[in-house]
Amino acid sequence: MPTPGYVFKDGGTTPPAVEDANTAFRKRITTATTSTPTSHATRPITATSAAPLGQNTTTSHQLATGHHEIEGAAQRAGKEDRTTNLGWQANAVGVDTLVGGLPNDDLWTLMRRFNKQMYHVKAVPRPPPGGLDLVTAKEDDFSPDKLRANLERLYMTVIVGLIAFGKHIARLRSWREPRRTVAFAAAYFLAWILNLVVPTMLAFVIVLITVPQSRDFLFPPAPLALVDAKTGGVQKPKAGVLGSTDSVTGAPEKYKGEAVEQEASNMVSGIASVAISSAAGRHDQANPDPDGGSKALDKGAPDPTNLASSVADAQSSAQGGTPEHAHDKTKQPMEDQVWAQMRPAMHGIGQATDTWERIANALSPTPPFSENKRLQLGAIFVPILLLSLFVKAQWVVRGTTFFTGFAFFSDPLLQRGIHILNEKIPNWPEYLDLGNTLLKGVPTNAQLTLTLLRIGEANRAPLPPPPSSSHPPPDKPVHVDKHAITDSGLDASHSEIEDAITVDKPTGGEEAAHAEAESHKKKKGGFGAKVMGAFKGVTWGGVETKLTIDSAKAALGSRHAKDKLGVLPTKAEMKEKPTEGPVEFKARYDGRKGAVYVDSSVSPPSGRRPASPCVYFTTHLDGHENVESMPHDPTWAVAIADLAEIKKVGGLGWKGKLVVGWATDREVKDGIEIVTRDGRKYRAMAIAERDELFNRLIAMGQQVWESY
Repeated sequence: MPTPGYVFKDGGTTPPAVEDANTAFRKRITTATTSTPTSHATRPITATSAAPLGQNTTTSHQLATGHHEIEGAAQRAGKEDRTTNLGWQANAVGVDTLVGGLPNDDLWTLMRRFNKQMYHVKAVPRPPPGGLDLVTAKEDDFSPDKLRANLERLYMTVIVGLIAFGKHIARLRSWREPRRTVAFAAAYFLAWILNLVVPTMLAFVIVLITVPQSRDFLFPPAPLALVDAKTGGVQKPKAGVLGSTDSVTGAPEKYKGEAVEQEASNMVSGIASVAISSAAGRHDQANPDPDGGSKALDKGAPDPTNLASSVADAQSSAQGGTPEHAHDKTKQPMEDQVWAQMRPAMHGIGQATDTWERIANALSPTPPFSENKRLQLGAIFVPILLLSLFVKAQWVVRGTTFFTGFAFFSDPLLQRGIHILNEKIPNWPEYLDLGNTLLKGVPTNAQLTLTLLRIGEANRAPLPPPPSSSHPPPDKPVHVDKHAITDSGLDASHSEIEDAITVDKPTGGEEAAHAEAESHKKKKGGFGAKVMGAFKGVTWGGVETKLTIDSAKAALGSRHAKDKLGVLPTKAEMKEKPTEGPVEFKARYDGRKGAVYVDSSVSPPSGRRPASPCVYFTTHLDGHENVESMPHDPTWAVAIADLAEIKKVGGLGWKGKLVVGWATDREVKDGIEIVTRDGRKYRAMAIAERDELFNRLIAMGQQVWESY
């Protein structure tokens, strides 16, 4: 297994033939390629110098290739003219800080959530008004997976943030931190006496925005799960142990951010379960025997309302009512109406989450993004503060009521104005988007992640994937500084904090433990479990039979059957489970075993070879070694500059994927589809590290991407 810092030689460093021989760029490349290996007079070619930015690039491209004051391993690797492995096989062990100014745990959290959010991107001819690409397309269609991803994002950003805000308010109102509460109360009532409540609140907001140090001083941080939302005091985390500091339940986590992600997933599954419960009618008014045999049978039978939770579990394994009558004329129209409203609802949730993420990234920017946006955002409140000193409250009330009445009674006039705007300025709604005006140049988390990925690619040092482990998280408290918690003003002693964060030990002696074990045994071996176990075994046999039939169909030339070959890993592959990349990704094309290679060198087209950097598929593998240059006869090869569309595709249909994941407890290997500018399509399947290949391809070129 290569250690971090292992490098892969790319093929050739010849510059594109279209370059003028007298340009400084051409001279720099010629000097670097003709100098001896021991010469240090010139700097080797880097990905940045080998791929000068075009005119239609975004702020993200410019930041990725620019100078960074704080450098990490990815930026330092840019001094080499070859692909550097920064720890793709290390699983986070011994990996240096990858991007300067950002801890690896935060980077991997961004990447893990990015992988769940991004499915499909297309290149557009020009950057959006906001200056950053990877905005959601207006034509983006609705799908349940996208809705789930947006709901999970909403929880992880907006809902968790609001819960944290509510707990800070509870701490202030509880008077358990008297000094801080007295200071806030004195400032408020002094402003009330002087009739300066609004200016004082605006000044308070300006300070919070422009002075980051004031936030922790005015609102001392504490583990989210440790604070009671009602009393403002210390509580036992709902998970029974403080295993994470940024989650609502305090559940243990293997890597930073996983507890919140699991909470988001369970929240969506819970909502789906409630919806199914409502449709199924859990509380039947005609229950014939509430205390007799029917109740006992109901306990043993599988609960159909747990279908949503079971589906979520099956999907996780795969990725790492009453019938209506024919005369019912309301069924189809209502279903159509519901599905028609799902698309704007999904977009609304996504836009609200994007705005929240932009505000958060403006207040606490991540390198290489500038901190000036925070000052610009605070400056907007300054004129409002000055106006509040002179404008009377009566004027504000009368003005608000006037414009409310005008908006209510002037609908024909407003519709006429909108019609004129649509004729004169068709894209006028774009100028009302905060991302294109007030928060222009401030990224969402997805745009931030893409910029960080581009930093790695610009220096030929692809960022390694987030670490993973099949072991459950440790059921023990996370390390917290008890002195810091008490110093922050939280009304609790060290012993109280220790009691709250540690795992509760079982009480009752051996009898209680024996009773608990017997209860668990009965639940495990109940009637419903036996039925589901038998059904699962039958389903597993059917899956094996179906895959065998697909192999036979593939041998006869069936294209659909060929795409399914190798999607289910063997037991040997599951046992080894090696991490592939950053150059080689084992895959299948047209049913044949091979690998997709990413060549980040710079070379002109030659014969069947496109200009590099490029991506290609070949069946010529050198065992566990990486191919150092493209073979003469790749199955297909595409220049990175020619990529027009990249899409994640499933190895199985979504229903088949859920069934296979539930029945086999194996991760289904998916694929990726590449579309070139001239319309050619290539689909590589059975890729274990599909997300990592997708990330490399969208981060390497100068395309301006739009998300679908």
